[in-house]
Amino acid sequence: MIQDLKDVIYHNEYKEQGPIEGDYIIFASGRSVLVKKESETIEFPRLEEINSEMVYRYLFQIDINGKIQKFFLGESDKLPDDLLITYGYERQNLFRTMKPDYMAFAGVTACQLANWYVSVKYCGTCGTALVHDKRERMMRCPDCNAMHYPKISPAVIVGVIDRENKKLLLTKYAGREYKKYALIAGFAEIGETIEGTVRREVYEETGIHVKNVRYYKSQPWSFTDTLLFGFYCDLDGDGNIRIDEEELSVGEWLSPEEIPMEYDGISLTNEMIMRFKDGLENG
Repeated sequence: MIQDLKDVIYHNEYKEQGPIEGDYIIFASGRSVLVKKESETIEFPRLEEINSEMVYRYLFQIDINGKIQKFFLGESDKLPDDLLITYGYERQNLFRTMKPDYMAFAGVTACQLANWYVSVKYCGTCGTALVHDKRERMMRCPDCNAMHYPKISPAVIVGVIDRENKKLLLTKYAGREYKKYALIAGFAEIGETIEGTVRREVYEETGIHVKNVRYYKSQPWSFTDTLLFGFYCDLDGDGNIRIDEEELSVGEWLSPEEIPMEYDGISLTNEMIMRFKDGLENG
């Protein structure tokens, strides 16, 4: 998956500091970042390429075979023309296909933090302008001292298995650009266990009851500020699907041989589907 970094160690703990020569500066906005134009690999600008005064926010550092590389967030509204004209950078959002993986992951994580900073300029309690805390990755109100942390929403991805017929419940979203098969998914509600979310979401979207809920693994999904929890579970009783048409356009049981997908190495959903297709969760 996108966060499974090979031969590198990702350190996301916050450390108040400024960049030095050689450090990467990421200019992120929405789902796009500034990268070297027409490069076969992801190349972010380095501090020495930026001839402009701006504020840099520390993001994280990555240990690449013993060499520490630091990443900082630049101010996108103060983007220097030199980066576009002289050094040949442009905005791109090709994280699903660009390499190396650790740079793609750095880019999407920077986008998540950049978008969060834009959304938390004022205190939701008293309306005072927030300030950056120097000890934690947090925005603090200097008036009422309210603390605002990055948005992380827990959600589930659920692989429902019909053990008797050796089939997996696959769905397609309603009203979205993404048209490929997916699994049941949804956000946790207030006062609900994550296992309770599994049972509720499956029933709400398909009318099916499940049993033997078991945890598989998790994935941070920066595109939607989500922390995904992957679960498998078994059909309990009637397998007749009654889809919620506001959420889903398709709901059907498929055998491993009928699943038309291949491994993409990116999403938890894809990995869980392929695990069933390969016979690792359908015994």
